[in-house]
Amino acid sequence: MTTRLVIDTDAGIDDAVALMLALGYPGAQVEAITTVCGNVSVDKVNANVLTILDAVGRTDVPVYAGASQPLVSSWAAEPIHGLDGLGNYHDRPRVKQRVEAEHAAWALIRLADAYPGELTLVALAPHTNLALATRLDPTFPSKIKSLVFMGGTITARGNTDHIAAEWNIFCDPEAAFITLEAFPMAQMVSWETSLAFPLPAAEYQALIARRTPATRLFERIYGIFTSPGAEIFMRDPLLIDALAMAAALDPSVITDSMQRYVTVEMHGTHSRGQTVIDHTGRLKRPANVDIITGFDMARVSAMLFESMG
Repeated sequence: MTTRLVIDTDAGIDDAVALMLALGYPGAQVEAITTVCGNVSVDKVNANVLTILDAVGRTDVPVYAGASQPLVSSWAAEPIHGLDGLGNYHDRPRVKQRVEAEHAAWALIRLADAYPGELTLVALAPHTNLALATRLDPTFPSKIKSLVFMGGTITARGNTDHIAAEWNIFCDPEAAFITLEAFPMAQMVSWETSLAFPLPAAEYQALIARRTPATRLFERIYGIFTSPGAEIFMRDPLLIDALAMAAALDPSVITDSMQRYVTVEMHGTHSRGQTVIDHTGRLKRPANVDIITGFDMARVSAMLFESMG
């Protein structure tokens, strides 16, 4: 059975792995990739997506540039993914493909109209494009088969200056609030879950030993995270966005989840951008998010080998 995907990304390093997972996975059909500012500026995101598509020979996939700023917040990139968002990939080859003229928000609406009830939307970035599409066409969420997103926190262990907030939601809290209010049931992979389920180092080494175009790119861009003495050293590479992609492609990788009402804190000195989870039903709102808390990492690893190796 074919899984039709639209992927919204800010194309940092883990986004790249998620994209390569989707682009090479049997039965996955990537209809489009939309871009948004987040890890880096949208112009750099565009360049990164085109580099990834070229590297894996998938220049048939259209790319639509989206929002260059959040709805309300000020925004500035952080250098954790390198200055270019792909681990300082200075010697990347030139690519011929260009982004499409249509804005990402309009492309999302058009694709939802063309394939009502068929598209899985995988959001790996701030939700600005999704919120814009929802405001332009309030019926947009009802036409999406499912929304899977990487973002938010479940125990207030954030990775931003607002210590309870995760980066994707922190960048555009208003957009995430709009998205979560509009979609009847999304699937969420939190920052804490991403930390709990890395790719074992032995699996990473076995994967990059395959020396395919995808695994060579994986090794090249992950060097900023995995090389001893690098800016950030990770013995077991974090997959982060690739976990959300794995869940979208094969729900059997999910071993545990919980359905709750989730909203976004838009105020607070230390908590603006925090995902707030109503565990006890005090808000009297129906559950709107299936919060994924467990993964079968043997299966996730097998999917990476299948797609990239």
